[in-house]
Amino acid sequence: MGASVISNTTKWKEFLTRYYKNQIGQLAVSEAKNKALVIEFPHINRFDVRLAEELMASPDAVLAHAEEALSYVDLPVKKEIAARVRVVRVPQKTQIRDLRSADVNRLIAVEGTVRKITDVRPRIIEAAFECARCKNVTIIPQEGAGKFIEPTYCSCNEEKKGVFRLLYKESRFEDYQRIKIQESPDELKGGEQPQTLDINVSDDLAGLVTPGEHITVNGVLRSAQKVNRDGKTAYFDIYMDGNAIELEEQEYDEVEITPEDEEEILRLAKDPHVYDKIVGSIAPSIYGYEEVKEAIAHQLFSGVVKTLPDGTRIRGDIHVLLVGDPGIAKSQILRYVVKLAPRGVYASGKSASSAGLTAAAVKDEFDGQWTLEAGALVLADKGVAAIDEMDKMKNEDRSSLHEGMESQTISVAKAGILATLKCRCAILGAANPKLGRFDEFGSVSEQINMPPSLISRFDLIFILVDRPEERKDANIAGHILKSHYAGELNEHRKNITTSHVSEDSVKKAMMVIQPEIEPKMLRKYVAYAKRKVFPIMSQEARDRIIGFYLNMRKQSEGENASIAITARQLEGLVRISEASARMRLSDRVEPEDVDRTIRIVTTSLRQVGIDKETGKLDIDVLTVGVAKSQRERIKSLKHIIEELAREHDGAVPVEAVIDRAAEAGMTKDKVEKELKKLKEIGEIYEPKAGHVNLS
Repeated sequence: MGASVISNTTKWKEFLTRYYKNQIGQLAVSEAKNKALVIEFPHINRFDVRLAEELMASPDAVLAHAEEALSYVDLPVKKEIAARVRVVRVPQKTQIRDLRSADVNRLIAVEGTVRKITDVRPRIIEAAFECARCKNVTIIPQEGAGKFIEPTYCSCNEEKKGVFRLLYKESRFEDYQRIKIQESPDELKGGEQPQTLDINVSDDLAGLVTPGEHITVNGVLRSAQKVNRDGKTAYFDIYMDGNAIELEEQEYDEVEITPEDEEEILRLAKDPHVYDKIVGSIAPSIYGYEEVKEAIAHQLFSGVVKTLPDGTRIRGDIHVLLVGDPGIAKSQILRYVVKLAPRGVYASGKSASSAGLTAAAVKDEFDGQWTLEAGALVLADKGVAAIDEMDKMKNEDRSSLHEGMESQTISVAKAGILATLKCRCAILGAANPKLGRFDEFGSVSEQINMPPSLISRFDLIFILVDRPEERKDANIAGHILKSHYAGELNEHRKNITTSHVSEDSVKKAMMVIQPEIEPKMLRKYVAYAKRKVFPIMSQEARDRIIGFYLNMRKQSEGENASIAITARQLEGLVRISEASARMRLSDRVEPEDVDRTIRIVTTSLRQVGIDKETGKLDIDVLTVGVAKSQRERIKSLKHIIEELAREHDGAVPVEAVIDRAAEAGMTKDKVEKELKKLKEIGEIYEPKAGHVNLS
């Protein structure tokens, strides 16, 4: 098709007058520096199919006509309009890996995740040069040249090369930025690596996106000749000149809620069973685990972030850890939550390094400078980061999570860059016990291969034990098979044209795994709650939390008592209570919210914070990794070794220690276990085989 067969200024004036007169009127009176008119492709298609086809085939010429036609549209205000025309909702999206030479210079749409962005910088588009001899000014357009073009001769002397000075004031600049997008891994085949595409954006599009966002870019595909040491080659690289950017996946703040959605949300909030409905809408294909789903529901809504007058920030995000036997759908739950949260990032501990979780310093291929590439926690800012297999992470990688969980920032000091990145995300972790399965009689902290300092930063920890129990097993088996049956029917109907499966039977089978609230609606409900609901705690609720805290602390009074709860758990109680009120879209935290929170927190503490020897709650089991009773035992053992060292003049036989400890009521295996721990932490050493002494 030859350029400008149908497209011309008159045609575009007619189109713009019919569809976009109001928007152009608003642009005319707008004070914005970079003006842009956003046009929807379906409107062009409805107006004239041939014009739409020509826009796809020759976008440069057609968009130039559209921008020129803007100034001819009759408006009530007499004002010259100069604006960019941005085309959105281009119907067919092309995968980055499917881009071919036939697509060059055509209008295409690609989608992907933003991997890297450069800083927004000015780029010259019209350079004004002044001749040093005659002061004559020459203007040279620089658009699309890539290289800077300078004049060689001036009209005052055609034979002699001129000397020119660039006039900054008379030249025209635009804001410019380069974005690198990477295709989404969902569409890839087994061994394929996600491909990337560089995109140039300017004016109002510069500075619009941040790494981690899922976007669709509409623009013109360009090619540039590759150059190597020997000069120009026959191969070309492709890049894109962006015309419009559409955000696909948004933060809670940006999720669009229409008036109809708002009506539906408020109707849901009035339902007395809304709480159960929300919990029932989390991973409905997984049977049971009500207490875990309840905790995750609170995590999605989160507490209120508070900034105090002295600048202190108190986090509102709730961190949850699931520890359990293999094969009980922990990873399934994690993946479902990542899909539900507007900014969900999934990482597996075994393959995640500290740089991958926090931030990596990389040499920028755009200009050779060192830049920071955001890791999983930073990409999940204002969302949820799900970290699977946390027990398999290396210790130094795990320590990078400490700061991210408590202060919700990531401090980086790498390659001459000192920076603090924000990672205001809730962490949902999953881990397996050290020996594969839980020993119900052993200490929890010893069975989770994670440092106590990290475990204690989780607000809620759940131990999921796989116990055979006929009635429960029958329900789980029935639920799993019904889910599979529904999936089988659906796939059969979808893939076989002559399928005997009716739509009704698919719908009926799907009822089992149908969430009470659709994921899309639930996401909007959560977004609405986080945006509009900031609950305040009522006096009764405050009293109830204080009562529970004091009651738990009272158990810890006395010389030899263990500490049951600390201020860190108290903050967790407040956060979860606020999240509970947000679920009802209530502006007040009521006593019922606190009761629910106390039930959840107590369930969690009873699973992980009990000293198996005394049967009492001991928070030190979590926070320090050593229960009060164990600490006392270690103290006694050190005392025994000290006494025996005087008797034996140095090295003490282990047998003698065991005999003396037996008199104090300690069993042989406990003594051996504590001696091993003391050796690990360097409190005692072994001067010769079978003998110990204090370090």
